[in-house]
Amino acid sequence: MTDALTGPAFNIRDIPFSSHGSWFSISPVTSEHVRAEDLHLVSHQGGMRPVLRLVPVEGEHGERVETHWNATPGRLTWAGQDGHIELTYQSADTLRLRGTGLGLRIRASAERLTPFSGTYFLHDPLDDSYVFTSYETGRRYRISVLAGQEVDVQGVESLGAAGRGLTLTGDGTGAWEAAVEELDSARPPYAPSGTHEETAARADQGFTRFADAVTPWRTPDSPAAELAAYVVWSATVGPAGFLGRPAVLMSKHWMDKVWSWDHCFNALALAPGAPELAWDQFQIIFDHQDESGALPDSVTHSEVLYNFVKPPIHGWALRHLRRRLPHPLSRTRLTDAYHRLARWTRFWLDSRRAPGQPLPHYQHGNDSGWDNATTFDPGRLRITADLSAFLILQLRELAGLATELDRADEAAAWAHSADTLQAAVIQDLWTGERFQARSPRTGTGATSLSLLDLMPVVLGEHLPTDIGTHLAARIETHLTAHGLATERPDSPHYQADGYWRGPIWAPATVLIEDGLRRAGHVDLADEISARFRALCENSGFAENFDALTGEGLRDRAYTWTASSYLLLAEDHTRRTHPQNGDHRR
Repeated sequence: MTDALTGPAFNIRDIPFSSHGSWFSISPVTSEHVRAEDLHLVSHQGGMRPVLRLVPVEGEHGERVETHWNATPGRLTWAGQDGHIELTYQSADTLRLRGTGLGLRIRASAERLTPFSGTYFLHDPLDDSYVFTSYETGRRYRISVLAGQEVDVQGVESLGAAGRGLTLTGDGTGAWEAAVEELDSARPPYAPSGTHEETAARADQGFTRFADAVTPWRTPDSPAAELAAYVVWSATVGPAGFLGRPAVLMSKHWMDKVWSWDHCFNALALAPGAPELAWDQFQIIFDHQDESGALPDSVTHSEVLYNFVKPPIHGWALRHLRRRLPHPLSRTRLTDAYHRLARWTRFWLDSRRAPGQPLPHYQHGNDSGWDNATTFDPGRLRITADLSAFLILQLRELAGLATELDRADEAAAWAHSADTLQAAVIQDLWTGERFQARSPRTGTGATSLSLLDLMPVVLGEHLPTDIGTHLAARIETHLTAHGLATERPDSPHYQADGYWRGPIWAPATVLIEDGLRRAGHVDLADEISARFRALCENSGFAENFDALTGEGLRDRAYTWTASSYLLLAEDHTRRTHPQNGDHRR
């Protein structure tokens, strides 16, 4: 449902309420396994941390009252029989709240306090505000009462297990207003910036500008485009901690990191309408490239992990990113991207090829992004055709970049490496009907019913025709009513909620759809696109989906899923409604 002013309504149990640039969200989801009965202010600095519990109350004793939640990009409302409460973002670190007929109890989510954990609560004599100091997030949360009054103040300066917090309630008029700020240490007393309604209107307009920039092509045939834009917009955080650029987290639920292939899909979706943010998404992982050329597995505010890597889809992504950006990259950016991509490629060729082996290998399913795919059941160290296919595309992209940068010798060397690797993957892994995976130690080969074995279709126009035809036929056997199952449904290893052993995933869908289209299998590509778009329109933007029922699984607000929908919906719109190509709403 979409309103012309406020944007799409959404279920806050599935999609958190947040704002572009903010490091916190409002949600009943407080961990991977806990969905609370009340909303919480949840921080994403140092991991997913519920900080404040927000409880609507009424009556002189402040009894909890049943309400229902209504959420649009700019406003969150608790609606009850006798009143309502509205919350909006004034800025990335400041909330405005107001209520009529209902009060709001604000309590520390972590009630237990020790010298090393929990939340400390104080009444600040400087400006008469109330401050929660969170050990877990390392931040302070200041409550300033603007109208009405605070009652039932508990736990000021308390230690131990005492409850701590206050209740906001109306005075004689029954109305109240307040502000909640996240701050590091200190700042001047809170001063309102306009009325609550003006603040909410600005929040609405901020999202609308983003949606119009990123989805100007949207039509009634892409009914989920605005909601997909909201998922990406609201999951974006400002530079902080290890993230030195604005970053689109995978989610503001528990998957609140940037992983080293997920970011590519967000970059591609953002490119035409938010090119600087798109470039930041592509580069943000390369900012942490190590001396070997490897990219980290993931980065977030307080952590960079190098225990695994992710597949080298970055040459594929850069090729599409450059095509989608509204203006060519500067020579400086092109040179920087070239060197970073070259080092990432050399990592695979130098550090992940066993002696005497022409093809590189993964050390674990996690390296492939397909953590538990059945391809890895015979052994975790595997030489797989998808890895070589991604590297072949990356080598060809490097050859093109080197040519543009007047590095003819390097261009020839990259092109030769691409040809050599492609010949080797076909000779060593192609059986005549399918690709197999091999052990880098023993050379023993095995096939599976995982869609991962069919991913070399990403080579597209570079594939020999007969191989492309075989792959397309096998891919079609994975196509359910809702999309591409990652394990063929008739496999004995298929699991409905088996992560990469059955469910539909966005990145596999986009990569395969693109490869099929470039290989000339347009009808199948169209069908895959249509089914995945319908899946998102019916089931939202979950981390993955049950391949047979279409039910959303795991984290329900995943940005690479939303971005993948935007990519496929935009491409479909431009093919079927070319007159919308330059349309701006």
